[in-house]
Amino acid sequence: MIREVDVRTFAAAHRDGAFVIDVREAYEYAAGHVPGALLVPLATVHARMGEFPRHEPVYVICASGSRSLAAASWLASAGIDAWSVAGGTSAWASAGGPLARRLRAAPGPNGLGALRENGLGA
Repeated sequence: MIREVDVRTFAAAHRDGAFVIDVREAYEYAAGHVPGALLVPLATVHARMGEFPRHEPVYVICASGSRSLAAASWLASAGIDAWSVAGGTSAWASAGGPLARRLRAAPGPNGLGALRENGLGA
């Protein structure tokens, strides 16, 4: 079963320090992303499963909610408490959520590169 969370609920979790992955492509992420979200393009989700926590929810976001549904399904199949953010980054921005644009490279724990907002998680 794929679980989806609305933007209001996601915003509350984000304020509390939720683990967030953005499954869009790097150019989309660079144009504006949820602050603190880890860039994990959809094509790399399977290879990077070991990077995601198993004992806390993982919120998955994309542009509109389609790619995040697929990724959340894969993560849930692997035993990860994954939630797709309904409406994606578009809904987040429309609801007044901030967008980060400053990036820097930060290696992931398994050696795969990831982009994170400047100053967070690295």
